[in-house]
Amino acid sequence: MASNQNRRSAIKNMLAGTAAITASGVLTSFTSTEQEKQMVLPDTLKGNINHAVCRWCYGDISVEQLCKAAKDIGIKGIDLVGPADWPTLKKYGLYSSMCNGAEINLTDGFGDKQFHAQLQKNYSEMIPKVAAAGYKNLICFSGSRRGKDNETGWNNCVEGLRPMVELAEKHNVVLVMELLNSKIDHKDYQCDRVSWGAELCRRLGSENFKLLYDIYHMQIDEGDVIRNIRDNHQYIAHYHTGGVPGRNEIDDTQELYYPAIMKAIVGVGHKGYVAQEFIPKQPDHIASLRKAVHICDV
Repeated sequence: MASNQNRRSAIKNMLAGTAAITASGVLTSFTSTEQEKQMVLPDTLKGNINHAVCRWCYGDISVEQLCKAAKDIGIKGIDLVGPADWPTLKKYGLYSSMCNGAEINLTDGFGDKQFHAQLQKNYSEMIPKVAAAGYKNLICFSGSRRGKDNETGWNNCVEGLRPMVELAEKHNVVLVMELLNSKIDHKDYQCDRVSWGAELCRRLGSENFKLLYDIYHMQIDEGDVIRNIRDNHQYIAHYHTGGVPGRNEIDDTQELYYPAIMKAIVGVGHKGYVAQEFIPKQPDHIASLRKAVHICDV
């Protein structure tokens, strides 16, 4: 009986605490639609995280419009743009936080020798451009397994990447391999676990090769996000967000609590960027972006 009374008391206290938090207007990633309508966002960001946003998620507006909105929100960088868009970013004082344009595609990557010649040509041309523009991160991919075991994939990646990493070292550029899920969105992709990417980092042995830890993708393929970030943060240069399931907005429809993840990223001393990469569902896409940034601003 005493145990049941204690349990009832504990539940009553929890409910009272929840009511108090709701009344105080604390911003969380679990908010009802009505609460979202009434939500008052802070005027400024805390400055603990360098916020960015992925260009491809906002294809219905121009780069110029996205830059204007990002500047207004307090976002510092735009992800996944190449040389053609860099002048617009510079106009608004925004950083190209993850450059692209040297890759072939997501499936034909450094894990397969047949693509090495083309990739090495592309990256040899792009690395100096990234450096000359004053940027640092350039994305790359392992590509598909195509029946290769892990050891073959690692060996192929090392062979193809090593001369590119040496060139990146000379130009102070970091080649950043993205972790993608192979379960839903990118079936057969080889670098689909942080442990696989971390082993590749160890074999290349350079601070100019790191990983892009996409939280959405890694929740799908391995979960245990916070532990994996803490255990492997030395190999991670960059982060992407996104709601699971469906790469949806960061709200009460998805299974991750982003404030805790962001606190873990800040806690390991990450000084790079965290880029929003969700697909906006609300009619006002910029309002969705603003809300997500504030949810992740810890």
